[in-house]
Amino acid sequence: MVHVGKHAVVVGAGMGGLLAARALADHFDEVTILERDSFPDAADARKGVPQGRHTHGLLARGREVLEQSFPGFTEEIIAQGAVPADIVNDGLWFNYGVYLHNAPSKMVGLGVSRPTLEGFVRRRLLQLPNIRVQERRDVVEPVFDLPSGRVTGVRVQSENGSGDKESLEADLVVDASGRGSSSPTWLNAFGFAKPPEEQVTVNLGYVTRFCRLKPEHMENYLHGRKFVLMGACLPDFRFGALLPQERERWTVTLGGYMDDQAPLDDAGFLEFARGLQKPEIFNVIRNAEPLTPLTPYKFVSNTRRHYEKLTHFPEGYLVYGDALCSFDPVYGQGMTVACVESLALRECLAKGKQGIARRFFQMASRVIETPWQIAVGSDLQNPRVEGKRTAQVRFVNWYISKFYRAAQRDGALATRFLEVANLMQQPTALLSPANALKVWIGSRDMQHPDLGQGRQAA
Repeated sequence: MVHVGKHAVVVGAGMGGLLAARALADHFDEVTILERDSFPDAADARKGVPQGRHTHGLLARGREVLEQSFPGFTEEIIAQGAVPADIVNDGLWFNYGVYLHNAPSKMVGLGVSRPTLEGFVRRRLLQLPNIRVQERRDVVEPVFDLPSGRVTGVRVQSENGSGDKESLEADLVVDASGRGSSSPTWLNAFGFAKPPEEQVTVNLGYVTRFCRLKPEHMENYLHGRKFVLMGACLPDFRFGALLPQERERWTVTLGGYMDDQAPLDDAGFLEFARGLQKPEIFNVIRNAEPLTPLTPYKFVSNTRRHYEKLTHFPEGYLVYGDALCSFDPVYGQGMTVACVESLALRECLAKGKQGIARRFFQMASRVIETPWQIAVGSDLQNPRVEGKRTAQVRFVNWYISKFYRAAQRDGALATRFLEVANLMQQPTALLSPANALKVWIGSRDMQHPDLGQGRQAA
């Protein structure tokens, strides 16, 4: 491994910060992670990660990267109760009015709660001798050395009521503090331009509950499948998710856009589930045992900060994870994007720290582009979401709807679609001549149902 420096500092101990620290650990003598929150003793949600109380699953690509970063990860997290699932064969994927066809694939995802996953990664990371985490440490600002034009550390305040501040020296500082990152403000104060920012406002909300299901209801209504994901689509753009989690629990999330929100009372929540376009989630949860209260979450906008477009940026500083790009969480891409960014960071570190910001932001932008287009393009199908619907966006949404409908009776198409959704393949894979021909034939068959009826997953 290329030795880059003595000390690196990571701001934030969420999944992004942990994954950044794992990449840094191979290139620095010491890596310090600073977290303003405190960590729970058990696998419970913490204040600094409000989404920890909501539905989580790990995409196949994310699992692969974590296995690479922490050998034995998959086996060990399953031993802690995480539920493995064949992404294509084990789930009911509903969108555009149809289910995807089920077929065996090589893609394995995990049903696991955010606190359990994050806690596991944090413990494995801390087994490395050069990693340390400091809790309840609030980063006030980076330390900027004007003559050299570089960040040389951070100024930190302990959240113990003392108000004392201290400076930590670092050869590299990585801001992984999340979508509320102060980096644009900090950099502007040092005389650097703020990054161009792209936003698509969605104003969605959802409600989550953990519950215990009856085995007979899972068998009767899920037909042996392990999860249900109902995408937002015409006519009402409501969505729902039902996933297994550790400790024989299940998590159900229901939501909608703008003023169409799932109620916070039991009867209203069930009625919202009954109103979904397909009945599986309602049928399974109507007799479920509630384990947690109904918990709401609001998400305002997809936000992307284009640091790769800046012509001047200080040495010794990087921005990472949600601080670069925060996606609509209903697509479940955030943790996997942070995983893939860690591979990009490793590659950049292998070339040394000089000019690393330009290299990393360029690579991260390419990593972000596909999930950004998936999230924003999907959200812009909803006519109530404001945003620029370019000719490209309109064509892609039209083609994806045709592709998805053709995949209701074609396992190969279903696998291609979910390879892209799981960040295993680029979207261009959907446009290959062979796939386009299948989509055309599928569209023709749907116009003439007598030409053949394909089975749906449920």
